Amino acid sequence: MPRTALMVMDVQNVIVERYADQAYLDRLREAVEGARAAGLMVIHVAVGFRPDRAEVSPRNKMFGALTRRTASPQEGQANAIHAAVAPLPPEPVVVKRRVSGFAGSDLDMVLRSNDVDHLVLAGIATSGVVLSTVRQAADLDYSLTVLSDGCADSDPEVHRVLTEKVFPQQAEVVTVREWLTGLRP
Repeated sequence: MPRTALMVMDVQNVIVERYADQAYLDRLREAVEGARAAGLMVIHVAVGFRPDRAEVSPRNKMFGALTRRTASPQEGQANAIHAAVAPLPPEPVVVKRRVSGFAGSDLDMVLRSNDVDHLVLAGIATSGVVLSTVRQAADLDYSLTVLSDGCADSDPEVHRVLTEKVFPQQAEVVTVREWLTGLRP
């Protein structure tokens, strides 16, 4: 039977420090707890690289600077998924190598293996992982919902344009509260 999965994307300590506040984390935690209570699959997507950054080209404008640094012991904690939404067994953690949740990861295989056909997306940043994943997931024929206040971006106007004008072309866009209300019988 087809099913829905909540995808929590790039909610890693180092990213939360730059983009998110406590109210955002509280809403996202509510969404995760609501999905778990409803028996939905929760998938955590995180950006990550090998210690030698072998998969990062210096030509890549977003990640290229990483090739000029060596990994530090603190990097593991910085890249960890934030405690507010930390995965519980057996929730999968998918490691991606670029902006989209699908890029360089086994996300599509995890979804198809679990007969997931509807994705509910939340994460940081709206103009990064959420936008890229919405586009690719739509091209892969997944049904989509975006949690507008379950996404965060450094630019409020970009967030507004994406959630009000761009995403509705390929996804249902609702708040965390609206989505949770729809989950309850």
